[in-house]
Parts: sequence; structure tokens; C-alpha cells
Amino acid sequence: MTEEIEDPERAAETAERARKLFSGPIAFLKSAPALQHLPVPSVPEIAFAGRSNVGKSSLLNALTNRNGLARTSVTPGRTQELNYFDVGENPLIFRLVDMPGYGFAKAPKDVVKKWRFLINDYLRGRAVLKRTLVLIDSRHGIKDVDRDVLEMLDTAAVSYRIVLTKADKIKATELEAVQAATEAEARKHPAAHPQVIATSSEKGMGIAELRTAVLEAVES
Repeated sequence: MTEEIEDPERAAETAERARKLFSGPIAFLKSAPALQHLPVPSVPEIAFAGRSNVGKSSLLNALTNRNGLARTSVTPGRTQELNYFDVGENPLIFRLVDMPGYGFAKAPKDVVKKWRFLINDYLRGRAVLKRTLVLIDSRHGIKDVDRDVLEMLDTAAVSYRIVLTKADKIKATELEAVQAATEAEARKHPAAHPQVIATSSEKGMGIAELRTAVLEAVES
């Protein structure tokens, strides 16, 4: 991958810039129920996708070091919307996009259909989308519903990277095995980044690495 940083000094510099960036101004912008409500595509976007119970809100809050940021937009009735967050102020640097959770078995078929149309249209038509981060629960690994989303991203030719969540909930040896299996799966997908990041919102594990990965994707 051309964006991979090998030089240690440059890597340290990028990590420090990422730390400062996520310590700076970050604010909820809007919820978009349909494409016509999306903000003007003026800056790069990084999207977050994952099953409904994967810990997406917790990870977004840990990433931005703000306890209630993601939950300011995630309220009943908004679950099928794209939630936008501005990172940086004067200038705005990029935006985080919290995509609706998928894999809700009890959701009505028309809701699932609406989700698929919204996400498909967003992925295919958003030129400023730099990368999608697909969140996978470390305790469960990749499920068929996740593979459907990976294939959707492959088809849309959207660059994505898998992020394991709740890594503190399993033993280190189990995590190592899950990460290896997940990276093996990622190598089968043309649009996937080959390296997987393991994170824990509660313990802060992998958060600095994820911040750096986001900034690298924004600048790629």
C-alpha cells in the first residue's frame, strides 16, 4: 500500500499530528436520512460501519476522546441515518461519518432495504470518501452479515480497513488468533487494507494507532 509509512521519524510525526487533531475541535454536524441531505463534499470523509451491537459509538467516543459525541446523534428514529462529525475548525480538516448499524435481525424488511439503498448510493457516489472502517467484534470475528458488507464495499471499489472492537474482552492468545484469521480474510478482498487494527474503547488499546490510520487515509 502506497500510504504505508515505513520511516520511523515520519511515523512518529504523523502519530503526533493525529493526536493533536483528535484533541482539537470535533463537533456533530448533522444526520442525513437521504443523499440529498448530505453536506457539501468539500473535505475528505472517513466512514464507520459495523453491526448494530459492535461498539461503534463507544469507539467513536474513544477515538475523539469525548464521552458523549456519538450519542448526541444516535437517538431513536435516527438509526437509519448517516451521522456527520466535523474534525477541525478554521480550517475544517475532514469529516467522520457514522453509518447506520447493520445486522439487526428484528428490523422490518423495508427498513433493511432502505439501509442498503442509502449505504450503496453513498458508497458508490461519494467521491470524497477516503476510507471505510469496518468494525468487527473480537469475540465473534467476521460473520456472514459482515461478509455481505465487505463484498458491497469491494463492488463499490471503496477502500476499507477492518477494525476489531472489544479486544479487552478476550484473552491475548485468542485475540492474536482472531486478528490473524481476520487478516487472512481481508487478503481475499480486493478493496481491503491488509492490516487489521485491534482496539478496546474501555482500555484505550489501539486508539492511537487508529487515529494515525485515519489521518493517513485522509492524506492519501
